[in-house]
Order: sequence, then structure tokens, then C-alpha cells
Amino acid sequence: MKPHTNGINGVVFSPDGKRLATASDDQTVKVWNVTNVRETLTLQGHTSEVRSVVFSRDGKRLASASDDQTVKVWDATSGREILTLKGAAPATSVAYSPDGQRLASAWWDGTVKVWDAHPRSQESTPDAKTP
Repeated sequence: MKPHTNGINGVVFSPDGKRLATASDDQTVKVWNVTNVRETLTLQGHTSEVRSVVFSRDGKRLASASDDQTVKVWDATSGREILTLKGAAPATSVAYSPDGQRLASAWWDGTVKVWDAHPRSQESTPDAKTP
């Protein structure tokens, strides 16, 4: 088991309780098998601290929020980056809607953005923006 090399900012169980995801200042998200406490994935792609991580309701995707002004969506099995959502400030938190169709993200500048979680293209724009 390789622990994070810096502080951990967020932790979340998968919906089935078999995996745990951690978000770290070391710019990574790690996924762990809860049964044997082994790392199964390291998600790399953020260029600054990762503040928050969340599984989709079906456990197939992970979303992470980072100080690099992005929210990234990942395949929770392969670790492949699926989507990058860009903001104008560090992203502090992210959450899926109950139906899994939208992502809400909180940003250091005091805004909340709601995104289509399954856009047709990689260039997604927020559905709504509120202070």
C-alpha cells in the first residue's frame, strides 16, 4: 500500500461500500479496496491540490474538485479521465445529483455551478451559476 505523500482533504465510500476514494494535497485521488486495504487506482491529472471527491450513485464514475480550477470526472474502474470542467477559481467541493445526471461544484470565488454530468462533448458549460 502506498499512502498519499501529502495531506488528505476528502474521503468517500463507494455506494456499495467496497471501495474508498481519497483526495489529497499530493494532486491525486486514490481508490482503495476496503476489504484488503489495498490501493486499486491512483488518478493523476490535477495540477494542484485535490479538495473533494465523490462517487456517482452507480459507482461507475468519480468526480474530483481541485485548486487547479477544474472538476474532473473519471471512470472509477479504469481510472481514465472522462471529462474536465473548468472554472475561474479553485474548486472546493463537488457532488452528484441523486439521479446522477448533474454535478454541482463549489468554487473559491463564492459561486456554485451545476453541470451536465454526461455532456455530448468534452467542452461542457455550466447549466446554472449562483453566488
